[in-house]
Amino acid sequence: MGSLRGKETLTIGLMLFALFFGAGNLIFPPFLGQEAGANFWPAMLGFVVTGVGLPLLTVVVISMAKDGIQEIGSRVHPLFAVVFSAAVYLSIGPFFGIPRSANVAFEMSVKPFMAESGSHPMALLIFTVVFFALVYWVTLNPSKMVERIGSILTPVLLVAIVLLVLGSIFKLDGSFGEVSEKYAVAPFASGFLEGYLTMDTIAALAFGIIVVGAVQQKKTLERKQVVRETLKAGLIAGIGLAFVYITVGLLGAKMASYGTYDNGGTILTEAAKMMFGDLGMLLLGLIVTLACFTTAVGLVAATSQFFAKMMPKVSYKTFTLAVTLVSLLIANLGLNQIISISVPVLIVLYPITIVLVVLSFLDRFFNGSRGVYVGAVFAAAMVSVIDGLKTFGIESDALASLLKSLPLSAEGLGWVLPALVGGLAGWAFDKLILSKDGKKNLKPASE
Repeated sequence: MGSLRGKETLTIGLMLFALFFGAGNLIFPPFLGQEAGANFWPAMLGFVVTGVGLPLLTVVVISMAKDGIQEIGSRVHPLFAVVFSAAVYLSIGPFFGIPRSANVAFEMSVKPFMAESGSHPMALLIFTVVFFALVYWVTLNPSKMVERIGSILTPVLLVAIVLLVLGSIFKLDGSFGEVSEKYAVAPFASGFLEGYLTMDTIAALAFGIIVVGAVQQKKTLERKQVVRETLKAGLIAGIGLAFVYITVGLLGAKMASYGTYDNGGTILTEAAKMMFGDLGMLLLGLIVTLACFTTAVGLVAATSQFFAKMMPKVSYKTFTLAVTLVSLLIANLGLNQIISISVPVLIVLYPITIVLVVLSFLDRFFNGSRGVYVGAVFAAAMVSVIDGLKTFGIESDALASLLKSLPLSAEGLGWVLPALVGGLAGWAFDKLILSKDGKKNLKPASE
């Protein structure tokens, strides 16, 4: 009993940082810096809320639940738990998360050394075939390799980022650039929505289980102690992520004076080249590629294990092959295309995830009423689906008018008030159908 030693907590915290630290954590903050310009700080604050605060809260919520994401989803309905869990794993897995890792690796390690003209589709195909062949091989042959690479790679990557930032202080004279239209009116809200793209809050639903397992492996602890130790490890990972976001975001803001770039990967590559030449660019590309590789391996394994558990008649090996092949195909769409396709999906998933996490955290205050979960999630989902379709280019005048009438709709947060009203309505409905002795409260099916 008791608690973990400081070194053990630090180790788990760094492991969680390594799990979160993937492609999105590098490419979006510098692009935000370029686009936000003089509005950098409020935009970055919004980004940190969704990129650090929400993932940390999600990991803690998962540590409070016995069966992780499916238990939380079952508080709405068992069928919802299955659909929502599958959507989460497909998003962080073969549809967006894994292909994006391969693309960022390509953008930062191969593309900078090729001719500037052309889209390089053949080079991307060759790179991704090799990348995913290695990912598949390592995922089928579990070993300490990825863990060892991660434990060495994390501090090395942080050192590389520190060198880039220090170099930008002394070598880059650029001041913050002009504010783009996106960040001109509501920079905090725009940064908040940009944080969706890291996918870390969704990934935390899967990673939280890994952290809890690591804590319990170190020492036998009661549930409250597990939650406390998970929070400590999460704070360590959160501090690391916030440091990376702010520093590379500042780098992107200063690089805006030297040109306009398509994505954050290009910004970092050009910054490394300007400050340290081809050798610095090569070293950064190699480190980032290894980081993306370990992230891809972890996501392929987690996604395959989830679906193998859901459908035990199909082997883990078969799911691993399927996840790898789908990731390979989608990766060849290109980084910008993957990001543009993922945005509508994340706009739908994120509000639902945030509502579930917040309600799970406040569960004891409304006695786990299923009505609260159903009302809040349904209301948030209705708005987020309309919002997602609009982003995808599908909308009707009536629905668009309805959406605009909602508070915070212009900031992309129109789901907040409906979720609150839906939750209150669900709570009131539950109260009305309670039996006289107050014992017939609607509890999650999992209980």
